[in-house]
Amino acid sequence: MMRELRRVLIGRPLHNRELAHERLPKWKALSIFSSDALSSVAYGPEQIMLTLALPGLIAYGYMAPVAISILILLAIVTLSYAQVAKANPGGGGAYAIAKQNLGEKPALIAAGSVFADYILTAAVSVSAGTAAIISAFPELSGWEVPIDIVVLFGVLMLVNLRGVRESSNAFVLPTYAFLAGILLLLFVGLYRMAQAPYFIPPDSLARQQLDWSMLFLALRAFANGCSSMTGIEAIADSVPMFKSPESRNAAATTYWMAGILGFMFLGISALILHHHILPIIEVTALSQLAEQIFGRTPLYYYIQITTMLVLYLAANTAYNGLPVLLSIIARDGYMPRYLAQRGERLTFSNGIILLTIIAALLIVIYGGKIENLIALYAIGVFISFTIAQVSMVVHWRREKGAGWQLRVFLNGLGAAATGIVVAVITVTKFVYGAWLVLVFIPIMVTIFKRIRGHYNTMADQLHLPEECYAEGSAHFPQGKHLVIVPVASPTRIVYETIKYAKLIGDNIIAVHVASDDESEQKVRQKWQCWDPGVQLVVLRSPYRLLMRPLINFIEKKQREKGPDDFITVVIPEFETRKWWHRLLHNQTGWFLHTTLVLKENIAVTTVPFHLKR
Repeated sequence: MMRELRRVLIGRPLHNRELAHERLPKWKALSIFSSDALSSVAYGPEQIMLTLALPGLIAYGYMAPVAISILILLAIVTLSYAQVAKANPGGGGAYAIAKQNLGEKPALIAAGSVFADYILTAAVSVSAGTAAIISAFPELSGWEVPIDIVVLFGVLMLVNLRGVRESSNAFVLPTYAFLAGILLLLFVGLYRMAQAPYFIPPDSLARQQLDWSMLFLALRAFANGCSSMTGIEAIADSVPMFKSPESRNAAATTYWMAGILGFMFLGISALILHHHILPIIEVTALSQLAEQIFGRTPLYYYIQITTMLVLYLAANTAYNGLPVLLSIIARDGYMPRYLAQRGERLTFSNGIILLTIIAALLIVIYGGKIENLIALYAIGVFISFTIAQVSMVVHWRREKGAGWQLRVFLNGLGAAATGIVVAVITVTKFVYGAWLVLVFIPIMVTIFKRIRGHYNTMADQLHLPEECYAEGSAHFPQGKHLVIVPVASPTRIVYETIKYAKLIGDNIIAVHVASDDESEQKVRQKWQCWDPGVQLVVLRSPYRLLMRPLINFIEKKQREKGPDDFITVVIPEFETRKWWHRLLHNQTGWFLHTTLVLKENIAVTTVPFHLKR
C-alpha cells in the first residue's frame, strides 16, 4: 500500500541513463531558475515604498533614486555573475569558484551565506504568495502559516521529488502566465502615465533635504529593495542542469532573466510613484496597482492569482539550487555524504527534504509574516556575491586569456559594488534581524569544518593496515570466536537462534537471567530436556534487573578475550504480524541491541522470528 502511494506521489524510479533527459533548455530553465528573481518585483519595490513611507511622506520622493541605484547594481552583478557561469561549468557558484581561487575559509563562508539565502528564499517566497492571495481574499486572513506549510510540503516538496523535468513542466505555465500579466499591467499603466498631464505627480517628488537621518532611511530602503536581486546566483549554482553547451546557455539565461527583471522592477517602481501608493494593512502594493489600473475586473484577479502562484514557485529556485549546492559541498566532505546521493527520480531528494523542513520551521517561528522575514533577507546572497566576484578577479588574473583585463574590471567592479551593499545592509538592517544571519554564517562554517574533521578522522581510522598491502598478504591472525545467546526461556525462536549460532561458531554460551530459584529451576529443567548441546549460564538477579546482569557478563567476557578474539551476541527476537501487537510486549531485544552496538569489539546480530498469526 505504501509503495503504491509512493509511486503515485513520486513516480517510478529513473535509470541512470535517463539523467541526460532531465537537462533543461533555456526557455524552461528561465521559468524554474528565474522565478525567484522575477517574482521579487511583487515585493521588492513595495519594500522600498514601505521603508520610505514610514515617517510620512517626507522621504517618499527618494524612491526613484533608490530604484535606479538598484537597477545599476543589478546590471553590474549580472555582467559579473555571467562570468561565474562561464568559468565554472561544474556548478556550485560562489562556493566552487571560491574554493578554487581563494581557499577553504572564503568558500565555506560563501556556502553558509548561500545556504541562508536559499532557506530564506523558500520562506519569503511562500509567505509572499500567501500575502498576495489574502490581498484578494481577505477572509483567509489568519490562515497564513497553515497555507504556507501545505504549499511547502504538499506542492513544492512533492513536485521537486518527482524530478527536474516534472518540476519544470509544472512551473513553466504559471511563470510565463505571471510574466504576461505583469507586462500587460506595465504596458497599460505606463501608457496611461505617459498620457497624464504630469509624468509623475509633483508632490511625490517633494522630499526633505538630505541629511544623516534621511540618508540612513534611503540606505535602508535600498537594502530592503535589494531583496529583488536574490536569485541571480541560482543559474550559476546549477550550470550542470542545462543542456549542452551548459555554460553558454546558463550565461544567456542569466542575461534574459536580468533584462526582464530590470524592466519590471523599474516599471513597477515608477507606477507606485505615479499612483502614490501607500501602505495598506494586508493589501500589497501590486494589488493596489492592479486595482488602480484594471479595477476589480477579471484581469485584477488574474494578476493576483498568477502572482500568488509564481511567488510560491519562486521558492522552487531554492529547490533547484540548494540541493545541487549541498551535493557539491557533501562530495567535498563538508556536509553529510548522503546529501550527495541522487534519489529514485535522479533528484537530490535528501537536500529537498532538508530545505523543506528548515523553511517550514522558519515560517512557523516568524508567523509567516513577510516583513519579519525580509529583514533577514539579502545579506547572505550579497556576501556570496562579493566572494564570487573576488574569486573571479583572482581567476582571470591567473588565467590571463583573451580580454582578461576587461573581465577583471567587470568582476572587480562587481566585488566593490556588492561589498558596499553588504556594509549598507549590515548597518541599516542590523537591529532588524541582519545580525541573525551574521551569527548564522560563522555557525555554519564551524559545522562544515566539524563535519569535514569527522570524515577525515574516520578515514584515518578505517584505512587498511600496512601489512594488508604486503606481497601475498592473505593472512589473518587466528583468534577465538565466542557466541553469546541471551535466553528468556527455551522456545521455538531460541531453537532457531541456536541453529544460527552453530553456523557461525562452535563456542556458544546461552545466558539466562533468573530473579528467583523457582524460575531458574524451570528454565534449567527445560534446557536439560531439550539438550541442544550448548552450555547454559544462569545469572541471578535478586533485584529483578534483566539488562544490567547480562551487560556485566558480556563485559566480563570482553575483558577476558584475547586481542584477536571476537564476541558475537545473537539476540532472539520475534516480529508480530500486526504493528499494534508490538505494544503488548516489552522491547528487551531492541534495548539490548541498541546498548551493545555502542560497545567496542562486540558484534551484535538479531535473529527475527515472524509470527504467522
